[in-house]
Amino acid sequence: MVAHQADDVARPASTRVQRKRGRRIEKIITTAAELFGERGYDAVSLEDVAERLDVTKGSLYYYFASKDELATAAIETLGRDWTARLDALLEKTTGTVAERLRALIHEHVTIAVRDYPAALRLFLVPREWPAAQYERIKALRQEHDRLFRTLVEEGAESREFTVTSVATVLQCMHASMSQVPPWCAQLPVRARRRAIDEVTDTLMMLVGVLPPDRAGATEGS
Repeated sequence: MVAHQADDVARPASTRVQRKRGRRIEKIITTAAELFGERGYDAVSLEDVAERLDVTKGSLYYYFASKDELATAAIETLGRDWTARLDALLEKTTGTVAERLRALIHEHVTIAVRDYPAALRLFLVPREWPAAQYERIKALRQEHDRLFRTLVEEGAESREFTVTSVATVLQCMHASMSQVPPWCAQLPVRARRRAIDEVTDTLMMLVGVLPPDRAGATEGS
């Protein structure tokens, strides 16, 4: 009986420790991703990550053996999480291809502004990274790009979208979205929400879709 009671006490304590460790690792990874996005891979050291976290460098080694290992974890975690969240959105979003693309763009920009304001840039300029990380970033970018490409191609084929070329639209779309977080960071919270809506409307015009209010006005004229 006593042994069973001890096990019951130990299990919740162990679970709490695991949750705490998981939160700690998540914080380290998010902070590292932000620094890599802000400064580039070569300009960031484990000391920089420790300083921003206000911990000792030695405490980081408890979780990650090297900067390369931490960088790989940051890339994998950020890339998989972002794409999974967008995938989940598309699974539950119905409507026309324009409505689905609008929802995808809006969610992407919202995640960038709210959750990963600096880290997004680490996927845009990966050539300075070591070969292993560079190739993984390319693969994750392709998975991410697939979500947008599929919808743009669908809209172009159905003639719901008017595009010069799918590749050009995607390049312009991703380049524009990468610049939104630093701009929105300077805005009050309420203004950020409006900015995200306006960015979404503007990017939809890349495929020839007017904002809802302007589209209605055009039809009524």
